[in-house]
Amino acid sequence: MKSDVMPSIIQMEYGVLKELLTEVKETVATDVELPEPKKKTFGIVDLWNIRRNNKTASRLYK
Repeated sequence: MKSDVMPSIIQMEYGVLKELLTEVKETVATDVELPEPKKKTFGIVDLWNIRRNNKTASRLYK
């Protein structure tokens, strides 16, 4: 197996490196309320669809 290994040292300009490492002072928005994710329920219709799709798929492979 052939593998090409790239050098692990990344070269960049001093200004770019300094900009990446600069600490940014920010405030967190405390008044924003995120909606709660809907809980997914597994019902009889879901079970019926799974069984129906399995029957269709098994007919294709016979």
